[in-house]
Amino acid sequence: MAKPATQRPKLPGVGRLGLVELTARDDLDRLGWNTDDYVELLWSLSRAPDADAALKALVRLADELGPDWAELNQALLTDKALRGRLFSVLGGSLALGDHLAARPQSWRLLTGPATLPGVDELRRTFVAEAEKATENATDTRSACLGLQALYRDHLLVLAGLDLAPTVENEPVLQFSTVGAHLSDLADAALAAALTVAVQRVCGEDTLAPVISVIAMGKCGARELNYVSDVDVIFVVDDASPDSLSVSTRVAGEMMRFAGDAFFEVDAALRPEGKRGQLVRTLESHVAYYERWAKTWEFQALLKARPAAGDPELGARYIEALMPMVWTACEREDFVVEVQAMRRRVEELVPAGVRDREIKLGTGGLRDVEFAVQLLQLVHGRNDDSLHVASTVDALAALSAAGYVGRDDAANLTASYEFLRLLEHRLQLQRLKRTHMLPEPDDDEGMRWLARAAHMRPDGQHDALGVLRQELKRQSMRVSRLHAKLFYQPLLESVGKQGFDAMSTEAAERQLAALGYEGPQSALTHLAALTGEGGRRGQVQKILLPTLLDWLSDTPDPDAGLLAYRRISEELGDLRWYLATLRDEGAVAKRLMRVLGTSAYVPDLLMRAPDVIQLYADGPQGPKLVEVDPDTVGRALVASAGRHQDPARAIAAGRTLRRRELARVASADLLGMMEVTDVCSALTSIWVAVLQAALDVVTRDRALKGGPPARIAVIGMGRLGGGELGYGSDADVMFVCEPNPGVEETVAVKWATTVAEQVRALLGTPSADPPLEVDIGLRPEGRNGPLVRTLSSYEAYYAQWAQPWEIQALLRAHRVAGDVDLGERFLLMIDKTRYPAGGVSAEAVQEIRRVKARVDAERLPRGADPNTHTKLGRGGLADVEWTVQLLQLRYGHEIPALHNTSTLQTLDAIGAAELLAEGDVAQLRDAWLTATRARNALVLVRGKPTDQLPGPGRQLNAVAAAAGWPGGDGGEFLDNYLRVTRRAKAVVRNVFGG
Repeated sequence: MAKPATQRPKLPGVGRLGLVELTARDDLDRLGWNTDDYVELLWSLSRAPDADAALKALVRLADELGPDWAELNQALLTDKALRGRLFSVLGGSLALGDHLAARPQSWRLLTGPATLPGVDELRRTFVAEAEKATENATDTRSACLGLQALYRDHLLVLAGLDLAPTVENEPVLQFSTVGAHLSDLADAALAAALTVAVQRVCGEDTLAPVISVIAMGKCGARELNYVSDVDVIFVVDDASPDSLSVSTRVAGEMMRFAGDAFFEVDAALRPEGKRGQLVRTLESHVAYYERWAKTWEFQALLKARPAAGDPELGARYIEALMPMVWTACEREDFVVEVQAMRRRVEELVPAGVRDREIKLGTGGLRDVEFAVQLLQLVHGRNDDSLHVASTVDALAALSAAGYVGRDDAANLTASYEFLRLLEHRLQLQRLKRTHMLPEPDDDEGMRWLARAAHMRPDGQHDALGVLRQELKRQSMRVSRLHAKLFYQPLLESVGKQGFDAMSTEAAERQLAALGYEGPQSALTHLAALTGEGGRRGQVQKILLPTLLDWLSDTPDPDAGLLAYRRISEELGDLRWYLATLRDEGAVAKRLMRVLGTSAYVPDLLMRAPDVIQLYADGPQGPKLVEVDPDTVGRALVASAGRHQDPARAIAAGRTLRRRELARVASADLLGMMEVTDVCSALTSIWVAVLQAALDVVTRDRALKGGPPARIAVIGMGRLGGGELGYGSDADVMFVCEPNPGVEETVAVKWATTVAEQVRALLGTPSADPPLEVDIGLRPEGRNGPLVRTLSSYEAYYAQWAQPWEIQALLRAHRVAGDVDLGERFLLMIDKTRYPAGGVSAEAVQEIRRVKARVDAERLPRGADPNTHTKLGRGGLADVEWTVQLLQLRYGHEIPALHNTSTLQTLDAIGAAELLAEGDVAQLRDAWLTATRARNALVLVRGKPTDQLPGPGRQLNAVAAAAGWPGGDGGEFLDNYLRVTRRAKAVVRNVFGG
């Protein structure tokens, strides 16, 4: 039986070929591809990243070729390599499609083996073209056209090899090969541009300068992108003014020409940046780096490489400067500058596009590059094997030397190369510099990228789905490995796991570079945390790389690590603790930020550990701010009231207070609460504590038949104004009134006993922040009776009140005890603090005199008057005295001034136009700034203080605790001084001095 004839494949429909444009069938007809002879060719076209774009570009190319189209058409039918390269380029790069339309005969470059020339061959080709251009061209534009076309032709060949799928549907070229060839191509282009520039500037009459072009950045590391600025530094041999002038003109002309013909040349990495000289001698470079260079400039030099110009001068430049690179980590400000660089990189990317930015976004290329370069700087002085430029080579060297785990290095390299592949594809599309993925809902854009990157369906997802899954996986892997890169080898060093574990000395160097001032202690803490047996030790080993990374970005990672160890040891038996940190990243990250900033909160958390669970996000946002302070206050009073014994009752109240302090301080440090809300919450806690203590002592001291008197507690100062800070005492006065049938002396004696016990119980030493009840603002000060009756207060104020006592009454407010008695007390003192006709001129003058005396005498010995938050220039006292003086002068006329809150009274002052709107704004700004700073001081130091520290780690911590963006202590201090200086001018104007 005869075999059936082999059937020829039939022409598929355009839809099956991935052609969706309505003109696709007509375009195929124009090419003559409408017969079954072109089936195989059409299937090749369908594999292009964008088959429609490729088809349209082919039609343009055919039109430009005219009769020569037949030759290309025949070649496509017979040369699989050609059609794979050509279709991939036309479907993957609109810009190279335009280039082919302009130079249609360049298709021949994609035939045959299409090998990549070496750098020497490229340099000879480009320089020869440059020399020909300078001889024949009549203007700048025509001179660069030939070089521009040559450069695009070489990009065309590279892109053809890079984009074309093999049988296995994978890129032909390795990422490292592409980056290296693009760098070689850039070297040749720079050499050509330099040739043109020298000819134009020097001509036949002027001696050409000895100049070397040093490549920096990705070009220097031979890992260049398809489209990128090429960073360079110019170094010259002759320091004479005439030679420097000629060299500068040559460098400028070279940059301009290269920008027109090839790519932008950026010299901003030179000494002093864009403000510095464009060219310098080698000696000038050395002098600058020895004296003035910042850490980032040494980091940039890691990738320095002579690229064009005089090779001997370039070699001397590298030889002179590279030793400085490997000692940069010993600089005093190394850690501070590294942390600042990390923050600046993060701040460069708007939050709305962070997920699309594959270079600067979280888990992006810069994360890998920055981490690798930092490790090179840390260990490179002691290990010459790390003296390599490319990121991939450096990762391999770090792994081989034991500074990075082998698996981590391999995974990070794979992720880095994947992200660089996507970056290359995105740039090839239009030959534009970009690092931005298409919009998440741009399915067509993402599908094109998936096909250009040769994503293959996996059975569950098409190419687009695979790309999206891979992007998510790679970003998460980079973010995770970014932390492990630094810290996993450290954990292995303390546990001595593996034959290539990092040495103790290397571990200490690395910790020091990451911000730990006591690296030996840090290693001890790590050993203790990971040395625990069983589940706890294993979970800590998983957690610590990420936790240490977060801690390193806090103002005091040493204190944070110690606090974390103490908390972990204290709470180790609570199963939820490590599980929460492991499973809820937000909780762990926020905890590290708090521990690395505050000495106030860790002790509270150890005694109120359930607050850590509030670090999580709830349905309405962070749980830390879902709590109502008034509800907490009522719960505190009720909890204390359940105990008959006063000491146990106060202990119960302290427990809830401790929890609330930990909650408020944590929310404050994490930027979840405004300073006014913090002050209000802290006041609410104090009010509840006073009410609880008064209730339990009154009940305990009640005589047969009940208490002999009613007692009210009047809040004074910041307690009365609802503006307490973390370090504030409670300024109070006690007022009593005998119950019916009780003699006044008996009532007062009993009330005094109650008040004394309240003060004693609250003042009992404790591990918690103190509860000091200050009674110094009562009549006659510390020499007066502790408790008075309402009538006694009224008689005293009517006859004996001093101006300072009247001023103090402006902030009096009932906070605890009998409501009716407290309200009647306030009505009574209104006659004193807001008298009809206003306070006397003599009283106002006395207030001014006392204020001048306070300014001169009250500041503590050795305090800086510019940065003392309470008594310093434009500080809290200045603002509050100014507000109170205006209340004394105008309170009888303006009822809105009858307010104990400084900020609310300032609003009333502005509304009444007693001060200009700008003056009111400056006083408000100063009060808020000083209050934030004062609260931050307590949070950072763990104890009350009013003096801002000088520049250094502690000031940075105060800045971070006060919510200053970036936690830069210098900027925070500058702002504080500026704000308070302006406020002081207003204060002087009001006080007349």
